[in-house]
Amino acid sequence: MEIDKRYESGKQVMEDLFSEEVRKGMSGMKNISPDFWELIVSFGFGDLYGRNTLSHAQREVITLTTLISQGAFDQLKVHLQAALNVGLSKEEIIELIIHCAGYVGFPKAVQAMGIAGGVFKEMEVTK
Repeated sequence: MEIDKRYESGKQVMEDLFSEEVRKGMSGMKNISPDFWELIVSFGFGDLYGRNTLSHAQREVITLTTLISQGAFDQLKVHLQAALNVGLSKEEIIELIIHCAGYVGFPKAVQAMGIAGGVFKEMEVTK
């Protein structure tokens, strides 16, 4: 895919996943490093999320799991929001975190559950 098409594809995926407020916050990265921002949009969202075999919801399950396993909790909040935006339910996210406890340990799962609880409250998710 051409660079411009990859970037545009990535921007569209980001619109599908993230609220305007989140996208605006994320775009601050281009002030620090325009090159890195282009990689995030073109590769991270254009190339990876833009593929057709897995749905955005399936990709968010993978992303949440890997973020929890790495302890990358700063990115976890926006991807929890994205997961809800693309159709994962509160119950599915809770179950994902419970399942992770057996593989990544309770401390990471506890932290992830606390972050998820905050996102559910913030987004007023009941189910």
